Amino acid sequence: MTERRRSDENMADVPGRDRATNRRPAVPAGAGKPSARVRMSAAQRREQLIAIARQIFAERGFDATSIEEVAARAKVSKPVVYEHFGGKEGLYAVVVDREVRALLDRITTALTAGHPRELLEQAALALLTYIEEETSGFRVLVRESPVLSAAGNFSSVMNDVAHQVEHILGAEFSSRGYDPKLAELYSQALVGMVALTGRWWLEVRKPRKETVAAHLVNLAWSGLSHLEAKPSLITVRGR
Repeated sequence: MTERRRSDENMADVPGRDRATNRRPAVPAGAGKPSARVRMSAAQRREQLIAIARQIFAERGFDATSIEEVAARAKVSKPVVYEHFGGKEGLYAVVVDREVRALLDRITTALTAGHPRELLEQAALALLTYIEEETSGFRVLVRESPVLSAAGNFSSVMNDVAHQVEHILGAEFSSRGYDPKLAELYSQALVGMVALTGRWWLEVRKPRKETVAAHLVNLAWSGLSHLEAKPSLITVRGR
């Protein structure tokens, strides 16, 4: 009994054992193992930072966005962001460039029909679909920023689309006896109408995009199909 008591006393002195029960406390599964932190490759980190910055720029615009917030949301230090993009201007330029290409690709890919009215429908629906599915990207594009030139904003995208529409209208004008030189004016008017309506629809989201596109085409096509060869302003006639 004496030997057993001494053995128990010795075991009670073992670090980590409970003196009352002489047992080691239960150890949770996985305890004592270092936490497995997944390290991103440089390319993965870059994509993460672009996605985070896209969201913040959409929410707040360029001026109100800071590198500190981008880094905080990504759980990295500010130097990591600077290493990838050089600064806020560089990061913003990458985000905008991607959105410009994404929107242009959508619209140009959608223009498959041969009839001008169908092309107009496709362009209007493609823009509204982009607004619906890529709302953050569209918000980034429509926010003006002092750091970008005219080649990197929503207006530049719409100008590119207008140039494509201009070629379509030019051929149509020539076949109907209208001055093809006016195709540029009409293409800017049509694309501008769709773009401004899209910015309005971004906020209200009703009626549904197909209905909005149908009404846009109705206004545009009905007007184009009844063009006057030499229109004049009623209010200035006879002066």
